[in-house]
Amino acid sequence: MHPAPSARGTLPFGPYRTWYRVTGELGAGRPALVAVHGGPGSTHDYLLRLAGFAAHGWPVVHYDQLGNGGSTHLPDAGADFWTVELFLDELDNLLRGLGVADDYILFGQSWGGLLSAKHASTRPAGLRGLVIADSPASYPLWMQEMKVLRSQLPPGTDEELARHEAAGTTDTDAYHAVAQPFYERHVCRLKPWPRDWTASFYELYNDPTVYYAMNGPSEFHVVGTLRDWSVEDVIADISVPTLLISGRHDEATPATVQPYQDLIPDVRWKILEESSHLPHLEEPERFDEILLAFLAGL
Repeated sequence: MHPAPSARGTLPFGPYRTWYRVTGELGAGRPALVAVHGGPGSTHDYLLRLAGFAAHGWPVVHYDQLGNGGSTHLPDAGADFWTVELFLDELDNLLRGLGVADDYILFGQSWGGLLSAKHASTRPAGLRGLVIADSPASYPLWMQEMKVLRSQLPPGTDEELARHEAAGTTDTDAYHAVAQPFYERHVCRLKPWPRDWTASFYELYNDPTVYYAMNGPSEFHVVGTLRDWSVEDVIADISVPTLLISGRHDEATPATVQPYQDLIPDVRWKILEESSHLPHLEEPERFDEILLAFLAGL
């Protein structure tokens, strides 16, 4: 069970609403740990375990990005609506609306890591530290590595996936079934999948508007608007202490994470040996040890 929230609700974001959840007391002495979820198009649910850090004195903020979960859904919005700038503006609005813009730490996971890195590169005055978890530094790098990981799937799997992708049948149960071995190897290696991860997984597929527009039909077939996007050109401007976390079997392979290590001035990188894309769920004790040590050093 996760600790009960101390507050939750929605904040106005232009004509829309952003859903949030707070665990612990904001402004009580330590910066807020703000969790920026992946996708794009997922929800906060799979990161709820971070709420436990409130017991160590770090207030935790979760939120659902626009288009998903408890925030405003816009199923008729076109691909040109869903931009990186939109989600950067939403994050800024959240920080101001909750009164934490002067004192916060970002925890960005997967797509949330790129978004958080882009935010951090502007050197906001209130940012105290940055965690980039299981996140590539660019989608072109990601797609190169997806070819490698797909080639290592059981015989015939990559060919069958390619047939569906060429035929435009990526929204079928048959495609999802063929894709399952990839997810079990490189996204979550736990069996059965934890409830938090399953909740986000089903939320995404109940309304895949954002995911399909920005990413594409699967983790390894990125044909959306993010396909050429990278933060490699800005991450050298990140000026706060930064922790990189990834799993040994992560779909965010070492090659996709390496630019962060090479370019961010104050950075350290921890790889969890028994994890894929969700080390906070796959190796929770080791994950807690790493993150608490980083937070204590800020």
